[in-house]
Amino acid sequence: MRTVFNLTAPATDLAARDVPLRLAMGLAAQAERWRPLVEYRSDTRWYRLVERTEQYEVWLLSWLPSQGTDLHDHGPASGAFAIAEGTLTERVVAIKPGQPPVKVTCALAAGDCRAFGPRYVHQVTNNGTVPAVSVHVYTSALTVMNRYRLEPAGLCHLSVEQAGVNW
Repeated sequence: MRTVFNLTAPATDLAARDVPLRLAMGLAAQAERWRPLVEYRSDTRWYRLVERTEQYEVWLLSWLPSQGTDLHDHGPASGAFAIAEGTLTERVVAIKPGQPPVKVTCALAAGDCRAFGPRYVHQVTNNGTVPAVSVHVYTSALTVMNRYRLEPAGLCHLSVEQAGVNW
């Protein structure tokens, strides 16, 4: 199992991301818990909130080949996602004032996990030929997601989506 950390986040954020990281990796490794819940939809990515506490919430997502997200963040939430089955490609965009955007693309296979802090901007896609499943854990709850477009000068904010309204 390989853990991939967000290297653009301050080191102090790593302790805050330990709980979602451990939860995501642990749940992804327990196929008997998530496999009966998974659905696949040809028209859109499938997702389901499977657990919510005062400290975190857990989402299960399935990805058919070619399905993916737009460039987005998770607002103020920190979290982690683990690949339970298949392979997903993540493109991360980091912006520092006065510098061009930095783009990093990484293939994440079953057993890999990515931890992130607030305002982490990324895009996730199943570029493979088989379905993929991932487990996402957010602390605090996922309340907003900002959508972006990458332009030469940086990120262009496109929209804000809200829990209970857009998903």
